[in-house]
Amino acid sequence: AMRKLIQWKWPLVALATIALAVGMFFYWRHSEIYPSTEDAYVSAHVVQVAPQITGPITRVYVVNQQEVNEGDPLFDISPTAFQLAMTQAHARLVLARQSVSADAAAVAAAQAEVADRKVQLQNTQATAQRTRQLRDKGFVSEQAYDNANAAVQSAKAQVNLAAAKVHQAEMTLGGAGEQNERIREAAAALDQTKLDLSHTHVSAACSGHITQLTLHPGDVVQSGTPLFVLVCDKQFWVDANFKETELERIHPGQPADITVDMYPGHHFRGRVENLSGASGTAFSLLPPENATGNWVKVTQRVPVRVTVLDPDSKHPLRVGTSAQVTVDTAATTQKSAPILESRR
Repeated sequence: AMRKLIQWKWPLVALATIALAVGMFFYWRHSEIYPSTEDAYVSAHVVQVAPQITGPITRVYVVNQQEVNEGDPLFDISPTAFQLAMTQAHARLVLARQSVSADAAAVAAAQAEVADRKVQLQNTQATAQRTRQLRDKGFVSEQAYDNANAAVQSAKAQVNLAAAKVHQAEMTLGGAGEQNERIREAAAALDQTKLDLSHTHVSAACSGHITQLTLHPGDVVQSGTPLFVLVCDKQFWVDANFKETELERIHPGQPADITVDMYPGHHFRGRVENLSGASGTAFSLLPPENATGNWVKVTQRVPVRVTVLDPDSKHPLRVGTSAQVTVDTAATTQKSAPILESRR
């Protein structure tokens, strides 16, 4: 029996070795075709909600962690000051139009004066012509002829003076009608007050949920200062950090399988959207300094963005949570679509 056992020992060892080698080969081959990483995290569009005007809060429509739809009201800022500013801007627009109308009338009056001076010039020129003929016949004196010529020169000067007044009036008027600079400036100021007034009511820019909300009625908010965060839920993606040695077969459009630690039994369909142009350490605060004598080669990781194609309301994703991504590099490349894709 011992002899038989010895006879079968080496064939079994050889068979086990072959099986182990085959298994390792298939494992290596599978890892090459289906690269996978657990260094992956869920991301989404995050809106820092900030007012565009300064003022006291009069009403808050939401609470922390509340789900909202796009266009839902978030909070109101007191509109009183902005309503008064709009009333004042409207009055200034009316005054500007009245001022432009008065200046337009002044231009018309100056032009009428030019026409009148030209008529007077024609009359004095005719008088001078008749005086010259009478002087040549000896019926009037040379002095009378000189006086007639002086009247012509004076009439010409009056025409030039009236023309200068027309130019001055036109410069004061500026553009005509609603294209006048004063009217356009006053209208723009009115539009700005209307815009400011519309900003007293703040609505959700996207569907999602509210977080980091501590806002209350009576709080005075400053323009441009973030108040809380709105995490949009229309599109999620995973930033997966693959080893640089795995990137040769990964290309945009390839299908991927995504699991998140929150729902270990649920699989999400994904698609490779793009590969970063640099490793994760390239833009870190303290990048590695490799130009030293103690350099050690370390395999780097490169971020790969994978879009979640089938977000599930029964399995809501959370920004920053851990995930695992496996890319099918043997599948036919799918057509890439924009990141902002509607919830299916």
